[in-house]
Amino acid sequence: MSFTEHAWNIFNKSVEDYHLHDNVDFPINNPFENGSLEHLLYTKNWIDTVQWHLEDIIRDENIDPVEALQLKRTIDASNQKRTDLVEYIDSYFFQKYQNITPKSDAKINTETVAWAIDRFSILVLKVYHMNQEATRESATEEHRAKCTEKLNVLLEQKKDLSQAIDQLLLDIENGDVKMKVYKQMKMYNDESLNPILYQKSNS
Repeated sequence: MSFTEHAWNIFNKSVEDYHLHDNVDFPINNPFENGSLEHLLYTKNWIDTVQWHLEDIIRDENIDPVEALQLKRTIDASNQKRTDLVEYIDSYFFQKYQNITPKSDAKINTETVAWAIDRFSILVLKVYHMNQEATRESATEEHRAKCTEKLNVLLEQKKDLSQAIDQLLLDIENGDVKMKVYKQMKMYNDESLNPILYQKSNS
């Protein structure tokens, strides 16, 4: 089984587990061993899944403004957790391949392994929810047909992204791609970097 096949199965399990309760406040119950890559991948997708539904909730045009503000804060915190975990997954792979010496002509990929995995995790959610719409009995036949077309595109994207990620890992293992990790350095949550926050604290 390829890495992406394994990751896709873990991501799907996370999505299915979430929808047993379909509640953004329901606590995660990660079934994988703490410290394992599987544990990281499950946690990553759980964060993505919860945030997906938070984004749905906040778009309710009748939502109470105070509740919307609180949800925005929750989404911001979720985004920070997502970024931190992506960097943690990158650190996992960086450590895994630390003894590999890249070739003199090794290339650098436009994104790290973990940020590609991040897109893969979101893609699982897109496929899951588009499939729901493509098969929703209360929807019109036209709606279901359009969603089926979109689902087919997403499944083609899954095939392409799977191939790209597996090839990237192989290229790193063979020394054809040099793995470098850059911290994202998010500024908006940092009181020392966001001028709105540090001006407020100094006033």
